[in-house]
Amino acid sequence: MMRRLWLLSLLHVITMAALAQNKYDIVVVGANPGGITAAIAAARMGEKVLVLERTHHIGGLPANGLGATDIDTRGATTGLFLEFVQHIKSHYIKTYGENSQQVKDCREGYHFEPSVAEQVFLQMIAAYPDITVLKRRQFDALDKNVKIRKGLVSSIQVTNRDNGKIEHYTAAVFIDGTYEGDLAAAAGIPFRVGRESRKAYGETGAGKIYKYWEGPEIAALSTREGDTAIQAYNYRVNLTKVASKRIPFERPANYNREEYISLITDVLENRQQAIGPMKHGIDVVVNSVLIPNGKVDANNQHAALISTDLPEENYRWPKAGWAWRDKFAERLRSYILGLLYFAANDPALPAAFRAEVNEWGLASDEYQDNQHFPRQVYVREGRRIIGKHIFTANDALAVAGKERPPLYRSSITAGHYSLDSHATLKREAGKPVLEGFLSYKTQPYTVPIEVMFSEKIKNVLCPVPVSGTHIGFSTLRMEPCWMALGQAAGVTAALMQQNRMAVQDIPVLQVQQILLEQQATLIYFSDLTVKDPDFKMVQLMGLQGYLPDYKARLDDPADAETIRLWEGLSGKKLQQYSNGGSRRSLLKQMYHNE
Repeated sequence: MMRRLWLLSLLHVITMAALAQNKYDIVVVGANPGGITAAIAAARMGEKVLVLERTHHIGGLPANGLGATDIDTRGATTGLFLEFVQHIKSHYIKTYGENSQQVKDCREGYHFEPSVAEQVFLQMIAAYPDITVLKRRQFDALDKNVKIRKGLVSSIQVTNRDNGKIEHYTAAVFIDGTYEGDLAAAAGIPFRVGRESRKAYGETGAGKIYKYWEGPEIAALSTREGDTAIQAYNYRVNLTKVASKRIPFERPANYNREEYISLITDVLENRQQAIGPMKHGIDVVVNSVLIPNGKVDANNQHAALISTDLPEENYRWPKAGWAWRDKFAERLRSYILGLLYFAANDPALPAAFRAEVNEWGLASDEYQDNQHFPRQVYVREGRRIIGKHIFTANDALAVAGKERPPLYRSSITAGHYSLDSHATLKREAGKPVLEGFLSYKTQPYTVPIEVMFSEKIKNVLCPVPVSGTHIGFSTLRMEPCWMALGQAAGVTAALMQQNRMAVQDIPVLQVQQILLEQQATLIYFSDLTVKDPDFKMVQLMGLQGYLPDYKARLDDPADAETIRLWEGLSGKKLQQYSNGGSRRSLLKQMYHNE
C-alpha cells in the first residue's frame, strides 16, 4: 500500500513537472500571418509564447501562393504588416540588387514568392527567442481538447502528428490563429457559418446574390435571403513561363474530363463576363498577377464561369474534422490540376489556345516537398465568432453625407479592401454569372477591438476568425488586416497576462498606445504617415472625431469652422489656443492639456 502511494505521488510530481515544461504565458494555435504577428507582438512585450502549427511550414496563405497582397490603400494598414513588406523588399534588394527586375516586380514588397514569404516570417520570428514554434501539432475542435474553469481556458491538448501522442499546454492567454476558428469553437465561443439575409443588418451584398463582377446585381435572380452557404475555396497556384523552371501540367490520377467540358464552348465563343479586355490562353482559366522571378500568383478567374474555385463542395469545411478536410484538400488539388491539364491538352479545344496554355507550367522552385503545388487550401471563410461587436458591410461603407464609414474609438487597426466574396454555387445552366461572386468598393475603415472576443470566455482572443457577418467579414479576411489584428491580439494578450485581467476589462487606450509605438495605424489619413512626428497624437485625436475627413491638413490654419467643431467635441473654449496658428499646433495644445 505504501509503495503504491509512493508511486502515485511520484507520478503526480512527474506529471506536474511535465506540465510545467509546457507552460507558457501565451499559446497561439495556428502559424498563419495573424498568429505569427500575435506571437511577435506579445514577445516584444516580454512574454513567453508558444505557436502550434499543424503543417510542416509556417506562413499560411502568403507562404502558399497568395503573393499579390490584397489591400486597396497601402497606408491604411502598417505596423507588423508593413515590417513584413519592408523585409520582403529588402530580401529582393539584397539578393538581386536595387535596380533588378526582381525588385521592380516585388512592387515595394507587396508582391512576393511564397518561398520568400516563409523565409521572411521565419526570420521575423527568429529575432525573438521567447517564441517557440512547434510544427505538426494538430488541434481538433473538440470539447475534450480544452479545459475551462470559471470562464477561463487553462490548458489545451493537441496531437503530435509525427508520433501520434497527445500533448498538453497551459497558458494565461490563448489566441486562435486558425482560418477555421477551431480553438474558439472548442472553447464554446458562439460562432456563425453561412450568410445573413439583407434584412438582418441592411447590408449591401448580403444574402443570395447574382451580380456582374463590376456591374449591377441581377434583381430577377437575387433573393437576398440568408443561408448556410460559404464562398468557394481554391489553391493560389504559382505558374511560370520560364523554360528552365516550367513543369508541364500533368493528368492527375482522378482526372474527370466531364467536369471541364463547359470550358470548350466558353473558349470557342469567347464567353466570359465583360471585365476589361477579353482573356486569352491561360488567362481564360486563371487570373494571373506577376510576382518576382518570372512567376505569377494564379487565382480564380473572375471573368470565368469555370476556374480554380470549387464551390459547394467545401460547405462542410469550417466545422469538419481534419480527416474530412484533408480529403477535400486532395479533391481540390486534383480538380485544379485536372483543369490545367484539360486546358493544355484536350483536343476539343483550339490548337492555338492549347499552345498558349502550354507555355505555362508549375514553378519547379516552389513547394519542392509537395510536387510544386501549394500545401494549404485557400480557406476564404470559416467560422466567424459572435463577438461584442459584429462587423458588417456598413462598417466599411461611408456614412451618408460623410467621407468615412462609422468611426470606432476602440479601433485597433485601419483597413481597406472591397467587400469581396467568391461564388457559393457552381455554374448553373442559363445563369450569366456565378451566384455569390461579388465585389463592392469600400472606404478605409476602423476595426474595433471588440471583434476579437466574446462575452463568454475571458482569456481567448480571435484575430483571424473575427466577429462579422458574411459580407462584413469579406473585407476583414485579407492577410494585411489579419496581420494587424494579430498584432493587436498579441499586445492585448500581453497586457492581460501582465495585469491578470480578462480581455473584457483591458483598457483599450493602453492597447492603442502600444500599437502606436509599434507604428500601427488605427485611423487612416491620406496625408499622414507613421514617420510624422505627431503621428501618435493625430491618431488618438482622430479616433475621437477631431479630424473627420481623410485629409488631416495639419499645417492648414485653424479656421473658425475647425474651432467650432473642436469646441463641441472638447467642451472647451479654444480661442485662446488659436491665434492664427495651424491645425497641428492647436491640436497639440489640446492633446497635451486634456
